[in-house]
Amino acid sequence: MSPVHSTVVHESWGQRVVFGSGTARDDVAAEVTGLGASRVLVIAADAERALAEDICKDLPVVGIFGGVRPHVPTEVAEAVRAAAREHGADLLLSVGGGSTTGTAKAAALTTGLPVLAVPTTYAGSEATPVWGLTEDGHKRTGVDPKVLPRVVVYDATLMLSLPTRLSVTSGLNALAHCVDAWWAPRHSPINSALAVEGVRSLASALPRIVADGQDVAARRDILFGTYLGAVAFAGAGSGLHHKVCHVLGGAYDLEHAALHSVVLPHVVGLNLPSAPDAARRLGAALDSPDDPFGALLDLYARLRPPRSLAELGLAEEELDRAADLVMAQVPDSNPRPVTRDEMRALLGRAWRGDTPVRTDMRHGRVKDHEGSHR
Repeated sequence: MSPVHSTVVHESWGQRVVFGSGTARDDVAAEVTGLGASRVLVIAADAERALAEDICKDLPVVGIFGGVRPHVPTEVAEAVRAAAREHGADLLLSVGGGSTTGTAKAAALTTGLPVLAVPTTYAGSEATPVWGLTEDGHKRTGVDPKVLPRVVVYDATLMLSLPTRLSVTSGLNALAHCVDAWWAPRHSPINSALAVEGVRSLASALPRIVADGQDVAARRDILFGTYLGAVAFAGAGSGLHHKVCHVLGGAYDLEHAALHSVVLPHVVGLNLPSAPDAARRLGAALDSPDDPFGALLDLYARLRPPRSLAELGLAEEELDRAADLVMAQVPDSNPRPVTRDEMRALLGRAWRGDTPVRTDMRHGRVKDHEGSHR
């Protein structure tokens, strides 16, 4: 028998990453010096402004842009680009969550300015070359190496004030990067291996910060998992889960991290029976080889994140339109074909907050996580 020939392609992205605890101010100062920057435009939402001013106390700051909004509306992108030109900035320094990083990326996309990112949530955007802009209810995304932050400074102590709910939803957003990497368009053994370790770190540490939000070691472990998941996602691309969330987030301006936490187990239930390699990896990461889906739902039960699209503000009468919008974005790489009726049913369960179910294509039936037919 002749050998099976196959090609694995993996693309990595150049970036410097600094992990620390209680060292953000010193680390940022050192990295700004290393980048040779002398005119720093700081990007920080109002809630993060005091933190940003403290971190940047000794830096050559020429201005602070505070007009951050979720999903980066095009008018915000235009405003931050104008601010960069007005101040003659040579470095964009973002301090905040995914929306703040995304705002810096929007400026970098057209100006080519380098970005130094200081994350305060587990969004993971800081480790990807993916940008996103929203206009007229439609979110466009793309990939461009110009938007990848040149440097990321992580500091676990910056997350100590993060509320439990946001810690959980942001952490599950990071976990979604890992899971989606197993069936995204450019999935590879390398991205998949990174994602396994990301899930392992996140699943171990998230319950620890629910028990004790001041657990710095757990916060640090979540940052490691966040970074691994983001790198895996950057390499593999956007799978079905992220397509659903990008569509819903852009069309209905839903809370980004909470949206990911609601949708993820429903997409996993749809895809996992048709993705044995992903099921094996999820089982290994959650230490449950026989029932990875059940283990994921058990993790959700321990974390108690938001569970329904209704509580995030999506109106029930929008579900038909939402299903149509999502169907136009289903990746060809998805491990199984998805019908419009299946997507509408999935969104209905997610809207109501029903227990996620597994879809068994072989028998045309849906199973709950205990395995009984429904």
